[in-house]
Amino acid sequence: MNVWRITWFTVACAAGATIVILPAAVGLAWLLARRRFPGRTLVETLVSLPLVMPPVATGLILLVLLGRRGPIGGLLDRAGIDLVFTWKAVVLAMACMGLPLLVRTARVGFEQVNTRYEDVAATLGAAPLRVFLTISLPLAWPSVMAGAMLAFARALGEFGATIVVAGSIPGATQTLAVGIYTGAETGHDRDAFALLAISVAIAFAALWLSNRLVERRAG
Repeated sequence: MNVWRITWFTVACAAGATIVILPAAVGLAWLLARRRFPGRTLVETLVSLPLVMPPVATGLILLVLLGRRGPIGGLLDRAGIDLVFTWKAVVLAMACMGLPLLVRTARVGFEQVNTRYEDVAATLGAAPLRVFLTISLPLAWPSVMAGAMLAFARALGEFGATIVVAGSIPGATQTLAVGIYTGAETGHDRDAFALLAISVAIAFAALWLSNRLVERRAG
């Protein structure tokens, strides 16, 4: 078991998953913070669902949707794109599990932005997109970044959804969490504890940074 290869693979996938969901998460957070529309509660519920569902259930849903016989996977297969049991499935599973934390934290940031600044900018003729990019987003940015760090930390520790939709293929889809489980199951305790120590250190750093950003926003 190559401990450092697993570590870099996991960090890269977690960072990629966070980057992939960032635009959609920020848009959803702003929408939920600033708009009232039919179905808003349904959207909130669907976004938060991975937080309360068993991760294995989330992985099974992804497997059904993205498998070659699934509605999405079938179309991708015809196009020559394979997702299941590849690194792309790892990123997707991490993205699904990290999205709720990013949306919820960023939403709090947008809710704390004084709407008076946005209204003044709009009165002066700024288009809605410009108001968002120059007023709303910069003021909420610490919370957005705090949410991104939480999503990254959650992605690092993802196990259930990942092992269902991506498996545990050495050198291909094995992440820190999966590696810890595999090492413990196969009697490679030294590798398992090494991966555990690395996982704790990275997660601690990500959470510490997230908390610092929240404190800065509050101050």
